Amino acid sequence: MNLYKELSEEEIAQRVLKGEKSLYEIIVRRFNPTLYKIGRSYNYNHDDTQDLMQDTFIDAYRNLSGFEGRSSFKTWMIRIMLNNCYHKKRKLSFTNEVMEDTDENSQPMFTNAINDTNKLVQNRELGHIIEEALAKIPEEYRMVFSLREVNGLNVKETAELLNISESNVKVRLNRSKSLLRKEVEKSYTAAELFEFNAKYCNAMTDRVMNIVNNL
Repeated sequence: MNLYKELSEEEIAQRVLKGEKSLYEIIVRRFNPTLYKIGRSYNYNHDDTQDLMQDTFIDAYRNLSGFEGRSSFKTWMIRIMLNNCYHKKRKLSFTNEVMEDTDENSQPMFTNAINDTNKLVQNRELGHIIEEALAKIPEEYRMVFSLREVNGLNVKETAELLNISESNVKVRLNRSKSLLRKEVEKSYTAAELFEFNAKYCNAMTDRVMNIVNNL
């Protein structure tokens, strides 16, 4: 789909607002990985994260006209996801509680382009080690690490999303790296954390677009 690469999020938003609902699928596919990483970094399990993603995409669709371009579209989407994560946490009184996937054989969270079975197994094991390490880090450090290192936001965007100073972002990032150093710096890159598999991307896109088409 050429439009997937050619159109900016702002252009897509304007065309969706003018009636081209089907183009919203591009938004969903582009931000599936980002929103998934946010939900997992907030310590929600796979299924809860997918529910939060769906809520976020629908919230964003309903409020497209409210996007004013003061920040990037990515920042705007992440802010909606963070708000949903926060409200779910408050609603369910999950403060200081670590949420876990109870089914160890559920959907894989890490993907790899390497076909070597041994390396795939090894990387999945490393992925679980990193995930467990992140879950143990205080939330203020975990979220800075997720936004900066996993989702690629800059210092200013991270500060705005978390409502802290830019200097605090830098301090917390350094602290988070220190806490994660033994696990993260072995052989796994931050960008590979919490990957959202293609099959889940397709399923999430279908879920969201089914709702959008009925709005």
